[in-house]
Amino acid sequence: MLFADYALELPAVGDRTPAVSVRWLGTAGFEIRHGDATLLIDPYLTRAPLARCALSTLAPDISAITRHVSRADAILVGHTHFDHVLDVPAIARLTRGIVFGSRSAARLCAVDGVPPAQIRDVEGLLRSGTYVETVGPFELRFFPSAHSKLILGRRVPWEGEIVDCDEVPVRMGGYRCGAVFGAEIRVAGRSIFHLGSAELVESSLPPREVDLLLFCAAGWQSTPRVVTRALSRLSPRAVLLSHWDDFFKPIERGTHALPGVQLPRLIDAFHAASRDLRVGVTPLLGEVML
Repeated sequence: MLFADYALELPAVGDRTPAVSVRWLGTAGFEIRHGDATLLIDPYLTRAPLARCALSTLAPDISAITRHVSRADAILVGHTHFDHVLDVPAIARLTRGIVFGSRSAARLCAVDGVPPAQIRDVEGLLRSGTYVETVGPFELRFFPSAHSKLILGRRVPWEGEIVDCDEVPVRMGGYRCGAVFGAEIRVAGRSIFHLGSAELVESSLPPREVDLLLFCAAGWQSTPRVVTRALSRLSPRAVLLSHWDDFFKPIERGTHALPGVQLPRLIDAFHAASRDLRVGVTPLLGEVML
């Protein structure tokens, strides 16, 4: 499959300056930049080999992190599986960025040495209603969401929380899912929505119109009508697909699709639901401009 055939193409930014850059970090990870401000979502640069994930212990690859991330004013964590959160505490310590996530994410960061002032427990804050916070030019809105049931269409892998940990998990299965969030980022008149798993909770997500939907491809076949449900709630102008790459290979090896994701079928499903919708991918570390 030639990924260039599915490249997301957006209209030229024109005189809408300064622009907003959205760079794909692999897996469900993104870097959003506007001016001198940077926001990260689910950054996972370590990309440990499958054998290590299955048989050995995990630790952030600081060299890989520093090669690809230099700044973060805020770090959003959609859920706490290892391929979303493993690198987050290290990035937070290196950049002093504020981490937003579940109780599991907050506890993980705390036991890994992230100062309390840099940690926001979104799960606790959402109990009082909609949670909105501003970091630099970014307005952040969080919504309760759900993880796709990847195991035979019936179960979420590694369910549960990691709030009771007294030390950083070292095995893949120790990174329990925790609570799941969708996040809307508003910046410079644009709206970007991140779904880090191929599922959503309509009752918690009022209908809205977004410029760009960052949509997780992994598990989409396991979630009934996820494409039409996402489009109905979010009405995106464009869709950038993520979490379809083989994240057991380092970024330097280039982009390889995960077996079974069936990317062309997913793109066809989006076009069947909305014929004129712009939907596609970027290569690893590729970016789109809004």
